[in-house]
Amino acid sequence: MPNIKSAIKRTRVIETKTNRNKMIRSAYKTAVRTFIEAVEAGDKSKAEETFKIAVKKVDQACSKGVIKDNTASRKKSALAKKLNTVK
Repeated sequence: MPNIKSAIKRTRVIETKTNRNKMIRSAYKTAVRTFIEAVEAGDKSKAEETFKIAVKKVDQACSKGVIKDNTASRKKSALAKKLNTVK
């Protein structure tokens, strides 16, 4: 455990930021998983609905710095390809 006051504060701040990042990452992964399940089920209307949510969560994770820009672009492109396979 740190003894210096500033180090104690840094520890608290890091813990807060880690929890925030975990929440964002979890929501993003859940949205993507929901979309993939809709695609595998073959439900086009639900897939389109969940696609919008998944893309929004990917963008949010990117803007918060949880994932990098290129990773977000690559993920959105892959999701769009999966959406186009649904008939």
